Amino acid sequence: MVENLQFIYEKEYWHVSALINTEHVTCADRICDIEALIKEKVENLTDEDLKKVSWNPEYLKKVKDLGKNISLECKWVPFIENFPYYDENRDFRFNSLGFFEFEVEYYKEQPEKKKTIEAVLVQQIPTIVLQLLRDFCTKIENQYLFLDPESPIYVFVISAKLEPENIQWSKENVEKYKRVIGNWTEIYSGQWPDYSEGLYERRIQNNLSNRLSELHFIRRNSGFIYMVGDNYNMFFNSYMMPHVLEPTARIRSMLFALMALNESIDILFIRIHHQYFTDLKEMEDKIRNLKYLRGMIQTQMSSIYNELDYNRRQHYTSVLVHLINEFHLNRILDRISNKFEVFYDSMQVQYQKKMEENQFRVERGMNILNLLFGFGILADLGQILSIAVAGPPAGIFNWIVFIGINMFLLGVAIYFLRARLKVKKVTVRKTVDAVIVDEKGRVVIVERKYPPFRGQRALPGGFIEEGESQKDAIYREVKEETALDVEILKKIGIFDKPGRDPRGPVITNAFLCTMKGEIGELRGGDDAAIAKLVPLEELKGIALAFDHEEILDAAVRLILDEKLRGISPILDSEELLKSAREFLR
Repeated sequence: MVENLQFIYEKEYWHVSALINTEHVTCADRICDIEALIKEKVENLTDEDLKKVSWNPEYLKKVKDLGKNISLECKWVPFIENFPYYDENRDFRFNSLGFFEFEVEYYKEQPEKKKTIEAVLVQQIPTIVLQLLRDFCTKIENQYLFLDPESPIYVFVISAKLEPENIQWSKENVEKYKRVIGNWTEIYSGQWPDYSEGLYERRIQNNLSNRLSELHFIRRNSGFIYMVGDNYNMFFNSYMMPHVLEPTARIRSMLFALMALNESIDILFIRIHHQYFTDLKEMEDKIRNLKYLRGMIQTQMSSIYNELDYNRRQHYTSVLVHLINEFHLNRILDRISNKFEVFYDSMQVQYQKKMEENQFRVERGMNILNLLFGFGILADLGQILSIAVAGPPAGIFNWIVFIGINMFLLGVAIYFLRARLKVKKVTVRKTVDAVIVDEKGRVVIVERKYPPFRGQRALPGGFIEEGESQKDAIYREVKEETALDVEILKKIGIFDKPGRDPRGPVITNAFLCTMKGEIGELRGGDDAAIAKLVPLEELKGIALAFDHEEILDAAVRLILDEKLRGISPILDSEELLKSAREFLR
């Protein structure tokens, strides 16, 4: 009977692609921190953590028990150690590409309980851990650790025992037991009993094993390996690890790096068309570096193709071909190459504009020189007249020429001064930011929808429009991003540190505000994907976009200033003052 077939769980391996800056991050220290963080979390799972299975009390109980009986070891595996990537979104530099590998085993000391582990349970803890790692990377001390933000943790589930035993995995048996096998091949998929036959047909495609005693499935976000006990003991570490699991992790790291390059090209393309950059040389240098990184990834792919050309081991070559196709590496490389071509076309347009501007300046300079030359002729004529005609007329003429030349030179000086001021005014852009607090010690935080700092937490705010006052800009931006109306209590200050905004010179004016109306109106909009109230203590040590942690720090110090007592009942709230003191402690 199909229902009686059961794969007995052995262990699993997790892989998380990452970029790091080894000058700022010590991998050994981070590994210890990550292991401790994960164990503390999963050993104390709550109903809130397990909302996805809360509808099934039995699942809830089983996943909590898995967490209490987890064995986990983490290590950093470098892949390309000289990978000088600059993240245009987060404004950080990294120099090494690799992945974190977690060896995970539930019930290591109670192997008889492994029979209770079902495929639907396995996906729950990696999902929780991924969010835990994302939060870990938002801390200021971990900013030089960039984990793959979009992909789930890659999970390789290993089984070394089957009940009943000794099934030969012919095509007929794979088809016969497709519902059991299909639950393990796609760990992050649903496990509903009424799924169609066609869905399970797709889940059992591409068994890479050449042996009738084994099953090898590699999918985009998870893999499943079944080996009979003796084969597992003899060949898993010596063959499966270096020829199946590690190549999968490396190719997934390549995918992560290519997607990061793709995002950087998109950001630069947007900036050049919005004229955030005036230095085309700097833009060319950035693109040249991205092309260099693409070349490094292509070099790694070349080594894979060399393996395909020279390695005659059929199983290994079939794994490599499957990985390249499964992760669409060639398609992504083609897309990036096409973007480089489009980008260079845009660069030519910008260079043409620069040439036209320079030509206009040259023509304007020549006109000024011609005028000066004309005044010179008049001055020479005045000298001739003063020699030929003695008396007042010659002196008057010379004075007229002298005054004319000086007035002209003064006009030229004023013109160039105004032009310089205008250029400076256009180059340096101005923004506003709002620190919106309530009486419970919470702050309105948004998650940015667009680069720079896409996906990162920030204070609501934005650019001041032409003819708009700072206060009007605050009211408009807060309304657009959070749907809230606010009252401005006090200006926090002006923040103009060079490099605070990767788009160019930007000065921001920050204001301390409180909400008007009901908190139920709070929702993300415009440039904000999400808007929510966050307790101050939860923001302690968290990296915010731009220099917003500095602005928040200044706002908290302002809240505690005795001079502000009596300005607003909210600022006098004991709960807010307590949270502010705790934040600065």
